[in-house]
Amino acid sequence: MKRINVFLFIALLSFFNCSKDEPVEPDTLYFPPVNSNTWATLSIAEVGWNASAEQPLYDFLEASATDAFIILKDGKIVVEKYFGTFQQSSIHSWNSAAKTLTAFTVGIAQEEGFLSIDNPSSNYMGTGWSSLTSEQESQITVRNHLTMTTGLDYTVPQNFCTDPECFLYKNEPDTFWYYHQGAYTILDNIVTGAVGQDFKDYFNAKIRNKIGMSGGWVKTGSYLNLYFSNARSMARFGLLNLNEGVWNGTTILADKNYFMEMTTTSQDLNKSYGYLYWLNGKSNYKIPGSETLFTGKLIPNAPDDLIAGLGAFDQKLYIIPSKNMVIVRMGDSGNEDELGPTNFDNDLWEKINLLIN
Repeated sequence: MKRINVFLFIALLSFFNCSKDEPVEPDTLYFPPVNSNTWATLSIAEVGWNASAEQPLYDFLEASATDAFIILKDGKIVVEKYFGTFQQSSIHSWNSAAKTLTAFTVGIAQEEGFLSIDNPSSNYMGTGWSSLTSEQESQITVRNHLTMTTGLDYTVPQNFCTDPECFLYKNEPDTFWYYHQGAYTILDNIVTGAVGQDFKDYFNAKIRNKIGMSGGWVKTGSYLNLYFSNARSMARFGLLNLNEGVWNGTTILADKNYFMEMTTTSQDLNKSYGYLYWLNGKSNYKIPGSETLFTGKLIPNAPDDLIAGLGAFDQKLYIIPSKNMVIVRMGDSGNEDELGPTNFDNDLWEKINLLIN
């Protein structure tokens, strides 16, 4: 009788255990060590991709003046390819793909209580930073700089200029979207004034050093601050974004609302733009240097949930949450000398799709 009761108990226990909803294990991301060049890899066979499409992808990249190309899957390197004399340690400019670094830094400064993106930018760099009246300046918020909606005159001879005489009134803030380089660049001054520390040092302490990036900000010409690093450093930042601001258990940006706002449509004037991030899968988009509003997706061949840092001469940082992937491309212009998104994005994704699908 006791043996029957024991069997009955085990059967009942098994029944109740099976009847409960089994917890779903979250996807685990690999993170490379911070102070090491070690990075785990996966083969194309291990991830089940189409090996026959690998060499055609490399041929396309080489023919398109690519220097470095990386694909991460679940945080691990599946593809890492360098062309010509470019090597794993070689340094390249991110160009405007580095705008994503600035947006991320602003989010940290807000989280730490140094600024609010809804406050006038003059709160943090003083009045007189432009040629506008004090009242006009007070209408421009930090958010306007993040979303390219300051209303500043983008037809000035030098769009990159950050001198007061280059910042002229054209439109009311929030009424027009235009890719204004100077209005973006001055975010460095806003962060510096808000945190009481040089923007570069603050960025290094809050992001670069914590996730093991290399490289740094370099002032080129009279105005532009560009970020230079190796391709793996760009991949590290992409991995941080893929995990929504957390690096291997260490929170770099805790403000989930800011991260969501940064990586989703920030205004209705260009639905494919967040806070300095480009967004795919939206109903319309504008591109740098143009006032035209185009209908359709930014990169039709790419996944709809792709978010990106896109820089001149086709510097690409793609983050694709639905595929747990990060893709980096550095080099010279693929097929046209344009800022931000180009036709090369769509051509490249045609080749990537043949590999990963």
